[in-house]
Amino acid sequence: MGGPEIERLITLLSRLPGLGPRSARRAALKLLQDPHTRMLPLASALAEAAAAIKICTLCGNLDSADPCLICSDPHREQSVVCVVEQVGDVWALERAHVHRGLYHVLGGTLSALAGQGPDDLNVRPLLARIQGGGISEVILALGATVDGATTAHWLTDRLRVYWVTISRVGQGVPMGGALDVLDDGTLAAALRSRRAV
Repeated sequence: MGGPEIERLITLLSRLPGLGPRSARRAALKLLQDPHTRMLPLASALAEAAAAIKICTLCGNLDSADPCLICSDPHREQSVVCVVEQVGDVWALERAHVHRGLYHVLGGTLSALAGQGPDDLNVRPLLARIQGGGISEVILALGATVDGATTAHWLTDRLRVYWVTISRVGQGVPMGGALDVLDDGTLAAALRSRRAV
């Protein structure tokens, strides 16, 4: 198929989420067919991002500034913090324009199977922010999984002593979803999360 350089490129691309060996080969071929307009700008952007991107010391987001642009934005609701598992969750919420407050990235969830305990989560900075004052609500936007629920319960216990409002995102029937194709857990969560209309 090609020399070791091409094989290495395919191997590295196949490690990206959503790209298996076949997709990686197709992507490598597209890059190699027009290296000056596709590959070289991509390589340059990757190098620039690797050199510039930092982890925000306040919330755990990725940005070229520390604190990140979200934390330093004076127009955001400074008293509401949305706690998420990963940086991708911040990006998803920002893309949807549904939260105008601040964020806090835990870096995962509690998981006995994965060997991830409380000390492995980015919790201390969150507690420090709350102790510093000015935070009135913490929204737990964690996944609808066993580990997400366990982490939410554990965090709720830790946060109760700070006299902040603790809320959790609603879970249940997705937009456009039909009830007969949903699993039992999703249906149960939807009924428990019901609200008046």
